[in-house]
Amino acid sequence: MSREIEQFQVLRVIGNNVVMVQGSKNGKEYVIIGKGIGFAVKDTGVIDAGDQRIEKLFRLEDREEWSQYQILLEDIDPKVMKITDEIIGDITNQFPGKLNDKIYLALPSHIQFTIYRLRSGMDIINPFLQETKMTFPKEFEIAFRAADKISAEFNVQIPEDEVGFLTYHVYSAVSNVPVGQLVKVSNMVNELLEQIRTEQKITFEHGSMNHVRLMIHLRFSLERILQGSLIDNPFVKHIKKEYKAEYKLAQKLGKVIQNRLEVQVPEEELCFLAMHLHRLFQTIDKNK
Repeated sequence: MSREIEQFQVLRVIGNNVVMVQGSKNGKEYVIIGKGIGFAVKDTGVIDAGDQRIEKLFRLEDREEWSQYQILLEDIDPKVMKITDEIIGDITNQFPGKLNDKIYLALPSHIQFTIYRLRSGMDIINPFLQETKMTFPKEFEIAFRAADKISAEFNVQIPEDEVGFLTYHVYSAVSNVPVGQLVKVSNMVNELLEQIRTEQKITFEHGSMNHVRLMIHLRFSLERILQGSLIDNPFVKHIKKEYKAEYKLAQKLGKVIQNRLEVQVPEEELCFLAMHLHRLFQTIDKNK
């Protein structure tokens, strides 16, 4: 973002590393992120645009989304922001590079709501827990450590189901895949796996190598499709010719994806899916 604004008026110190500000020239509200920048300013302070501590400066373009985060952050517990800073530090250590800016807003909001639910005696149920653990093992480890920090700071017991949801936030931060999209993809993966079982009248053990391979392929294929990321498949002609039954099933699954997610499924993805289905069916036949 351009730094043409000369100064920012501090509206609120959200955490040690996050402040909400208003531009002196255009009057727009921004979030500034920088190590220790919250220490150095008071609620009525001013930050120069050239301040070396500014690491990120952004505003949510969607007015409705901005309003939602603004309301949440105004009521956020400072201890939640402290824990968030520590968790983001852990993510950065494990995944060097730029994180998705929204983690600085979405994660504390999620943590605060989780604490509220637990203290209110509300159950947290995660139907995607096992798939999440298998698909994102490194992110799950970070989320597990985050849960320990939250439990110790707020004297609540974070269930493993919640660790799965925290994992989504970790993965979203490093991959730029929105959390909402991760949930949508998880639902879709489960639906496709069930259709494969029904169509082929087969069973494969939950957590088995066959199950994990197919599940991971489906998840990342769906993410590519939703993001419009094209992938080259040099074996398209061969797969369509040699794996006709599997390709026919892949086409049927592709129709389900298209109808549910309102996206076109590239031929290359259909053929990769057919290849994975062929390997699955071969393995199951050998084990009979």
